[in-house]
Amino acid sequence: MRLNYHHLRYFQEVAHEGNLTRAAARLNLSQSALSTQIRHLEDRLGHALFERTGRTMILTEAGRIALDHADRIFDVGADLVATLTAGGAAKAPLRVGALSTLSRNFQLRFLQPALAGNVDLILSSGNSQALLRALETLALDVVLLTDPPPRDTFPSLVAHRIAEQPVGLHGTERRLRHHSLAALLGAEPVILPTESSIRTGFDSLVARLGVTPKIAATVDDMAMIRLLAREDLGLAVTPAVVLADELAQGVLATAPFPLDVVESFYAVTTPRNFPHPLLGQLSEPLDDRDTL
Repeated sequence: MRLNYHHLRYFQEVAHEGNLTRAAARLNLSQSALSTQIRHLEDRLGHALFERTGRTMILTEAGRIALDHADRIFDVGADLVATLTAGGAAKAPLRVGALSTLSRNFQLRFLQPALAGNVDLILSSGNSQALLRALETLALDVVLLTDPPPRDTFPSLVAHRIAEQPVGLHGTERRLRHHSLAALLGAEPVILPTESSIRTGFDSLVARLGVTPKIAATVDDMAMIRLLAREDLGLAVTPAVVLADELAQGVLATAPFPLDVVESFYAVTTPRNFPHPLLGQLSEPLDDRDTL
């Protein structure tokens, strides 16, 4: 047997009023009719929901549990109506997926409009295929990647390039004391991300220079690259945003040699009739939002 939500709504009103007479007046029902509806709900749930003391209705333990569920059920219903009528869409949580290798510093900068607007966030990380499938089914509002999704696999998705940052060599001062880029890469070990565009650009660079680099670690997590660079394992091959705190504090420095390698960042969305109201702002280039 299904729950009768009319009965649940009547129960919620009585529970909040604490008085059958006032609740009946608010609902434009007779007291006897309202009392009958409450008894139907109690019969359905198999528990008494109130202890009746004179005209006061006191919730039982089962009644408190039922009221908690009723409040959440009807709050969700109100949010649904508000969202589809554009009256309360801003209250909807923003569901963001990010590539697991993506810099946490970059993610924070991307999310600044949501953080400033006190919007509830639901953050997920994973591989690009799983995140993009979730975006297609509307389980996510936006996905952050370093490469646009392949058109043949995800033809309906839209990739907004929101930033492009130069990749550099970052490490402790003692490792940066070399007269040229070739000398630096020939002498010092490097910490490489598995992220494809950086690795492709770096491989092309060392091939042009005729250098065989010493690879200290290949890492699929930018947070781990930060830790390894701080521990002086080698030079991190990343955009500066990954190591923003360490560079600002002087713990690490950037080599004075440009690599001519860039990393692009994309906010991927899918066409929707009812998009989250922040998506337009989040899809703008970060330079236009003055967050970098």
